[in-house]
Amino acid sequence: MKKKVALHNLGCKVNAYEVEAMQQLLEQAGYEIVPFEPGADVYVINTCTVTNIADRKSRQMLHKAKKMNPDAIVVATGCYAQTDKGHLDTDDAVDLILGNNQKKNIVEALAEYGAAHEKQSHIIKINQTKEYEELSIRRTAEHVRAYIKVQDGCNQFCTYCIIPYARGRVRSRELDKIMDEVTALAKVGYQEVVLTGIHLSSYGVDFPPEKKENLLTLIQAVHEIEGIKRIRLGSLEPGIVTEDFAREISALPKVCPHFHLSLQSGCDATLARMNRRYRSGEYRERCELLRKYYGNPALTTDVIVGFPMESEEEFRESYEFVDSIHFYETHIFKYSRRQGTKAAAMEGQLTEAVKAERSDKMLEMHHRHAAEYEKSMLGKILEVLLEEEVAIDGRTYYLGHSREYVKTAVEKQEGYGVNDIVKVQAEAFLEQHTLLGKPV
Repeated sequence: MKKKVALHNLGCKVNAYEVEAMQQLLEQAGYEIVPFEPGADVYVINTCTVTNIADRKSRQMLHKAKKMNPDAIVVATGCYAQTDKGHLDTDDAVDLILGNNQKKNIVEALAEYGAAHEKQSHIIKINQTKEYEELSIRRTAEHVRAYIKVQDGCNQFCTYCIIPYARGRVRSRELDKIMDEVTALAKVGYQEVVLTGIHLSSYGVDFPPEKKENLLTLIQAVHEIEGIKRIRLGSLEPGIVTEDFAREISALPKVCPHFHLSLQSGCDATLARMNRRYRSGEYRERCELLRKYYGNPALTTDVIVGFPMESEEEFRESYEFVDSIHFYETHIFKYSRRQGTKAAAMEGQLTEAVKAERSDKMLEMHHRHAAEYEKSMLGKILEVLLEEEVAIDGRTYYLGHSREYVKTAVEKQEGYGVNDIVKVQAEAFLEQHTLLGKPV
């Protein structure tokens, strides 16, 4: 009888990709994939460590798995498993520990555990490896959009971030491996891919000079793959958006006018304490470059409020800068003190009440700008990739996203269905943050 395995992901899109890759390795080895519920023989939790709260959620999920079946093998893998300072070694809820760069060995590690019947840990010194962990997928839980991991690790060492210690240094995936994976996904019907990584902008910096690959050449290569109609990019550092980069990608019609440029703060003094590699003036220039070549692209960003020593004046400076850029979406994070980072030891830690107040102000601005951008789409012709069938107020619609990643609904009609790309004219709002389009 097949052994049953349940998998659960915590954290980012890279983690989600790795869970799907591990699932497919387990399926190939004869395991039966089951929901994350009581009754599985193996539970695999891909952990996250981006904040102290993420650590706690990771531990809670591991304990939940053991409670669902005390006789099951509980596997802790991912970033918390990599950075944990020995707690998992003594945690009776965990049977097998797989650090980062060890997920590809999950089938062999389970077999080894089955033979030995004693707790095992597979952790390498992640900061000393130059090996990219080769994982791949043949399908994804998102039926029309595939996230493709092309890079791992980060060399930036922002003062608030633990990820370089969890993921190691920049390691880029070989271009031919990426091309093979995207080509295979295109052949089974995926039309949209999202290139993602821990620090996507660094793709290729670790290759020898003769390879001459970088993020731009990668995008250009994927653009040539038959069947792929749309290319999106994960989070970008503003420094990569040069005049040449913006001009070259704007000449590639498959690249969607939707860019996430990491900001974190609009105050230069705060950016310096964060060890970010740019200042607000440079950031503004990069946004202007994208608007020069794309007209009205969807620009999105991340902002941290309440960073250590952030004064009221510094917060106001950050707020006014973010307001002036008019992002489509602004993801707001209250600073979370992460042990093991330089920022955790800084003086001037702010209270949760102050962080919450500043977060609320930023969120109000986000909602205002999101509504403004969506309103600017009314009357325009949008290309919508239909993703799912939904019922709203008694009517049936196909729901999807435009090239700008604006959620758009189309009333169900004959002639098209899920995974079709349909041109529509945006006529009205069906509901908040969802446009209603009429096929043209």
